Amino acid sequence: MIRALLIAAFAASLWGGGAATWESNTFGDFVRGRFTGVSLTKDGRLVLAPSPDVLFTSTEGAVWSVVQAKDGTLYVGTGHRGKVFSIRNGQSALLWTAPQPEVFALALDPQGVLYAASSPEGRIYKFEGGKATEFANPRTKYVWALAFGHDGALYAGTGDQGKVLRIGKDGKSEVWFETGQSHVTGLSVDRQNRVLAGTEPNGILYRIEAQGKAFALYDSSLPEIRSIVGGEDGSLYVSALGGSVARQNAQAALSAAAAAASTPTISTTITVTSDSAQAGIDLKPKPEAKTPTPLAPAEPVAGAQQVVDLSGMEKSAIYRIYPDNTVETLWSSKEENVYDIARQGKDILFSTDLQGRIYRLTSDLKAALLVETREGEATRLVDTASGILAGTSNQAKLLRVDSKPAVSGVYESPVHDANSVSRWGHLAWRGDIVKTAKVAFRTRSGNSARPDSTWSDWSQPLTGDGSAEIPSPSARFIQWQLEMSGGNEEALAIDSVAVNYLPQNNRPIVRGITVTPQWAAVSQKGGASGAAAQQPASYSITVTDTGEAGTPTSSGTPTTTVARSGAPQLMIAWQADDPDNDKLVYALWFRGDGEKQWKLVKDQLTENTHIMDAEALADGRYQYRVVASDRLNNPAGSSREAELVSAPVLVDNTPPAVTLGQAVRKTAGADLPVNAHDSASPLRRAEYNVDAGPWALLEPVDGILDERREDFVIRLTGLAPGEHVVVVRVFDSSGNPGLAKVVLK
Repeated sequence: MIRALLIAAFAASLWGGGAATWESNTFGDFVRGRFTGVSLTKDGRLVLAPSPDVLFTSTEGAVWSVVQAKDGTLYVGTGHRGKVFSIRNGQSALLWTAPQPEVFALALDPQGVLYAASSPEGRIYKFEGGKATEFANPRTKYVWALAFGHDGALYAGTGDQGKVLRIGKDGKSEVWFETGQSHVTGLSVDRQNRVLAGTEPNGILYRIEAQGKAFALYDSSLPEIRSIVGGEDGSLYVSALGGSVARQNAQAALSAAAAAASTPTISTTITVTSDSAQAGIDLKPKPEAKTPTPLAPAEPVAGAQQVVDLSGMEKSAIYRIYPDNTVETLWSSKEENVYDIARQGKDILFSTDLQGRIYRLTSDLKAALLVETREGEATRLVDTASGILAGTSNQAKLLRVDSKPAVSGVYESPVHDANSVSRWGHLAWRGDIVKTAKVAFRTRSGNSARPDSTWSDWSQPLTGDGSAEIPSPSARFIQWQLEMSGGNEEALAIDSVAVNYLPQNNRPIVRGITVTPQWAAVSQKGGASGAAAQQPASYSITVTDTGEAGTPTSSGTPTTTVARSGAPQLMIAWQADDPDNDKLVYALWFRGDGEKQWKLVKDQLTENTHIMDAEALADGRYQYRVVASDRLNNPAGSSREAELVSAPVLVDNTPPAVTLGQAVRKTAGADLPVNAHDSASPLRRAEYNVDAGPWALLEPVDGILDERREDFVIRLTGLAPGEHVVVVRVFDSSGNPGLAKVVLK
């Protein structure tokens, strides 16, 4: 029983006295999590999300383009096998397979005729009578975008020479504008029938007024302009990316083309079923494909600048360009790339590459996370009467997102780092929860930064009236999950979730101790030297302009005393910190050589330095010990200490003793023997002067100045007749000077 109590007491002593709270209650707090059937409002509330309907899915890798005809038919261009699908009345069908692996762009002319651009070896095809025929050969590697002007002309954004082409109804193309960039990645036509072109790698948006004439509307700090949408007032909404998606897609297209060229022709028998037809599987026999000419790597465009490394800066942004050409940044991110923009009334919808998210940006410039598709990227957005359509990649899908909320949803928080192993307390939540709604939380914990097999399992559901005890084991990292349901008509929103925990109290760390000698000015109050300095002057001197002294105020001429100008001190300084950021308090101790017990110098120190009188210690070697405690922030029994002992420190306040022997006079000179010794430290420097002249170094008799006792001989030559004063000065290792003088007659 006693042993169990001791173990429990020891375990309790590891925990700090200050509880901590990880609270999520803002948009920025929640947006870093994962959403399944849950939306995040612009005010930072978790609510049930609109339920996306899957209109189309295929084995293709990505949906690159989506257009809708006047009769409601949807056309979808995909990659990496270059297919175009049609979707009518909820049924999808394969319309065409391109000779190239990517269909980056689709467009409908005013009569509803469909055009498709394939890459690499860019071609533009026209669909008539259910068949696709080559309409134009721009003689470029990539066709990234297509747009029809109000006059019926077709414009194409190309790469890798960054040209905008104008293609007439006869299929003949002409260069409308050369941007000097590598790729034209976005195209649109404004109300005045001016072509708007976004480029890569310098992220410049051009407004092309006429053939060969353009105005740079905006030069973004990001490499690629991706999407351009017009507003009701003539403004433009533009997305810019920092990930250079065009170059990534170009490389993927080249790889797909190379793979297709190396794939052998295989003879197969296809059985036609109604299921396969409805699934959009291409059942038409294909002619044997010709081996395409291998594509050379993209050559740099003359005059185009290199892509700027934007590490640590914004990854994407959305700009609004007003009719007067002023620009405002509406939204930016360091984590997500914006792939497409769609306008819905006064709001802007945009899609990103983070789990295929779709956001709504309202007129007050607050973003709301509408839905997370859980796909790799949401590549395309189209606003229709039946809802927002979103194309995705990783698996090519077309989703419709309407305003009808899901019946249930799950939100998974980001992982929280408590910085040390912690004991979990209660999980608390607030929000609007009607009685018929259901809210349940689960938690899990672990000691690796990312959840893996070493983490605990998700706990049983935590329910209650806004609070429940967390059952997950003590660990450094924790994560919570929210399950919410309540039906389409229920009011259900979570505003705040808080995890309370008690971190382990970590031991402070004392990292180093330094002892520095210094001199302090002698106080004019108290002390022997101070008292001497305060002795009243026994006389005064008045200096006149003639240089003659005034009448003395007392008889005789007293001797002026040169007072000591400083006292030796030791400054002991140390470095210490606490992993928990607790306030530390220190105790300073000392111990001399041969002593067994530590003596306290000062306790309750809150600063990292202490100055003591060096003369309070006799000459010798000493060590100093600093003990740091976090008891100011932790209760008794929970506080922890750390200590560090310094290297030995030599305290030497006594100057060397210097003895001068009998001088041996010679003609115009003399030999003067000198002996110096120090009781505490070796001698380090010796010098002398004659008649207060410059100091000259003095070499010991044995040639090396390294002992506490040394002998010297001063050999003086060239002395003028008469009296001379010789002063000898010897320093020990602590810099204490010992002096002696002799008068040679």
